[in-house]
Parts: sequence; structure tokens; C-alpha cells
Amino acid sequence: MAVSWSRALAGPRLAAFSLCPHGFGDLLRRHRVLLTLVLLLGCAVLIYLACEWFVNAVEWLGVRMAVGSAAVGTVLAAAGTALPESVVTLVAVLFGSQETGADVGVGAALGGPLVVGSLAYAVVGVVLLTNRRAVHRSAGNRVVAAERVGAAGAPTGSSRGGGAAAAGGPTDAETAQLAELDTRSLARDQTWFLVSFALAAGLGLVAFTVKPWLGWVFFGVYAVYCWRQVRAGGEAHSAEDLEPLKAQPRRERPSTTAVVVQVVVSLAVIFAASQVFVGQLEALAPQLGLSASLVALLLAPVATELPEMLNALIWVRKGKVSLALGNLAGSMVIQATIPTGLGLAFTSWHVQGPLLLAAVATLLCVGYLLVLFATRRVTAVRLAVASSAYAAFAAGLALTV
Repeated sequence: MAVSWSRALAGPRLAAFSLCPHGFGDLLRRHRVLLTLVLLLGCAVLIYLACEWFVNAVEWLGVRMAVGSAAVGTVLAAAGTALPESVVTLVAVLFGSQETGADVGVGAALGGPLVVGSLAYAVVGVVLLTNRRAVHRSAGNRVVAAERVGAAGAPTGSSRGGGAAAAGGPTDAETAQLAELDTRSLARDQTWFLVSFALAAGLGLVAFTVKPWLGWVFFGVYAVYCWRQVRAGGEAHSAEDLEPLKAQPRRERPSTTAVVVQVVVSLAVIFAASQVFVGQLEALAPQLGLSASLVALLLAPVATELPEMLNALIWVRKGKVSLALGNLAGSMVIQATIPTGLGLAFTSWHVQGPLLLAAVATLLCVGYLLVLFATRRVTAVRLAVASSAYAAFAAGLALTV
């Protein structure tokens, strides 16, 4: 769908320029790469801004619904960013050709989780590391200033406590954020995903009569997952630390209507901009000499999962690591169940070639994350290491495609 959108948008523009005098058609063709890059950058900025509005609104939605913080990340935010992709899958399998529907369904179920499980978790780790370095620089500057004051005969007590930060170790804030993680819940989310994903990949290797009916099982699995997340409760999401709703910045407690409208509008912008972004990325490939298969298998999934990664980045920057990781975990569970259910119910559902390689890489990566959460050994560096799974997939793809 992303490709058709880009063609629909680009087609009228190209026709209009070709009809203009003074060689505008030739000018457009010569600068098509530059225009595509500008459009890509514009879409990326638009997606980021829309994610800012979505993150702001979905937290207020959690307050209005009186659900726990865990459900805000794993259910509300995850459903908001992942379910629009499932709508694309639904349209493809119902109204597209059999081949197109099968490709979209299997790709959404097996391609997306690898990006989220590796690159998106790595984004969380990298942002934490970046924050650490900023604190280290600030602490180092304070230590130098204190030493200069001490050399002049003034007290040097202000330099105490800066040595650990200046030495390059984890900051107190980072340690506190990771220590507050409900790793047991995060490990349980990874288990839900692993079981669903392994079953989805395994069903793609076999064929039997009742296989299409198993699609409804995956819908049921996701319904049970959401029910358990909401039922788990926990402390209700608090409005104390929330920024004012961007749609009503002067109100201490925004109206429910404004919250819902901001959620829906921001999601619509994210969805539309993401589709254009993916389409332009695929259009750019031949202009840069890249193979279409390389873009489809490596770059397009990253572009599709850009909202999840940006949501994680925004939440980590706000010091809300639990919401960031919960959003990623919930998104992965959706991708392992809803597109799988649609694919099984309405297509032949075969897993082979690069998608099988992606499935193996995903299982290994999420298995690694499960061990981290289950053993409470989560650090910024170890989260960043998850990106190696995508690098390994890219290397394997280069050898096989």
C-alpha cells in the first residue's frame, strides 16, 4: 500500500511538471533524488512530531481510563502504533491478489518483530548511553571547576560524588531507571511473544487442512494478552508528572474528547507519513543503485517500524524507560498475533528464504532479551547489543540473496 500511495502522490506532480514550460520536467528528473531525499526528511520530521503528540495523548488516555502504567505501554500505545499496520495487512489479504496478500501478511508478522526486537531495543540502550555521556561531561566540568576553586584555597566539597560519573560508569539516574523496571513483567511479555512467534513461523513450514482455522487462535491469544495486562492492574497511571495535553495546554486536566481527538489525529498523521516514507524509500532505491530486494527486506521494515522506535526514544528522553520497553514488547506481541491470524485465515502462509532467516534471527534476539529481563541484568550496553541480531541478519541476507 505504501508503494501505491507514493505512486499516486508522485504521479500527478510529475505530469504537472512535464506540462510546464521552461523545462521544468527535465529539471524535476535531474533533481528527483534530491526531491525524494527532502520528502524523506520531511516525513521523518513529521513522524517524530506526531509521535510527540501521540505519546503525550496516550498517557492522558491511560489516566482517563484509570489503567496501570504497564497497560499504557503494552496495550494502549502498542495498539495505537501497531494496529494501523494490521489494517494495511487486512486490506492486502482481503482485497489484494493472493500473492500480494501472502507477502504482506508474512512480512508484517515476521519482518517487523526483528526490527523492533533488535534495533528498537538498541535505540533505548543508545539513548541511555547518550544521556550518560552528557552527565559525564557535565560532572567532569564540575570536577575541574571545583579543583580550580580548591587550588585557590576554597572548599572542594562540591567535587564529591562527581568522580564516579566522570569516570564513565552508569549514572545514578540511569541505575535508578533500570532498577525500577518490572523485569518480571517484561520477561513475561517476551515469553508471550516467543511462543506466538515460534508457532507462527513453524506453521509457515507445514501445510494441512485446518491450518487456516488456526488464525482465529492468534486473535484469541492477543485478546487474552490484553485482558491479562489490564487485569494485572498495578498503580494507576498518574497525571502528576504529565505535561499538559498539547491540544489543551492551558488546562490542568484536559477533556476526554480532546485526548481522544489528539490520539486519533496523531495516529492518522503517523500512519500517512509512514506510508509515504516507505514508498519514497523504495522509489529511491533504483536511483541510488540499490536492489529492490535489499530495500524491501532490510530498509523498508525499518521505515515501517519507525514510529515504535521514535516513541521509545521520546519516552527514554523523558526518563520513562518502563513505558518505552513496554510499548516495544506490546507492539511485538501484536505483530506476532494479528498479522499472523490474518495471514493464516486468508492466505497460504508459507515461510521460506529470507523470511525464515529473519525468523531465526528474531527468535535468537528475543531469547537474549528474555534472559536479560529474567535474570535482571538489563543495562544500556546490553540493550544496545541487541542490534547485532539485525547486523547478523543483514550479513546472512547478503550471502543468500
